[in-house]
Amino acid sequence: MQHEVDVWSVEGQFQHLIYSPKGAIEGFLISTDGVPMQFVTDPHAPDLVEQLGALREGQAVVVEGIEAGPSPKGEAVHSLYAFERLASVDGKEPKASRDAHEVAGTVVRFNYARHGAPNGVVLDSGDFVHTRPGGFEKLGLEVGDKLVAQGDARPLVTGTGRVIEARRVNGQPID
Repeated sequence: MQHEVDVWSVEGQFQHLIYSPKGAIEGFLISTDGVPMQFVTDPHAPDLVEQLGALREGQAVVVEGIEAGPSPKGEAVHSLYAFERLASVDGKEPKASRDAHEVAGTVVRFNYARHGAPNGVVLDSGDFVHTRPGGFEKLGLEVGDKLVAQGDARPLVTGTGRVIEARRVNGQPID
């Protein structure tokens, strides 16, 4: 079953980054006609620091996001969106990440998140394709499957491959 999700495009002025208790970027605030709007980001996205860290207060931005549902922790004090992408900065398309890659290979094993759910695969090349648990479930991958993945990349700490933050796997978008 496929669900349609409305992606909103919001124009405003960048206000500031929002940090997690561990120091990662977990979102940012923009102002649209004086109304604050928060965008929540994935703190593990590899190009996030590069992309958002260069923004300065007052810059005109167009941001795409999905309206966040109610939180079990309480009501938000302003509009809240799950960040999808930064569409423009000061009327110009942002520079593409310098680390965008495509990898191809054969699945040799699954990788698991801290809570035990599969969150990606390791290829015969040694590259780890991170799909998150929801993406993994959607793809239905098995050991031995061939795949092509596109996404931002960074080296594994072991130096034996790369982590690919999958945006697409075998032509399917990863949400």
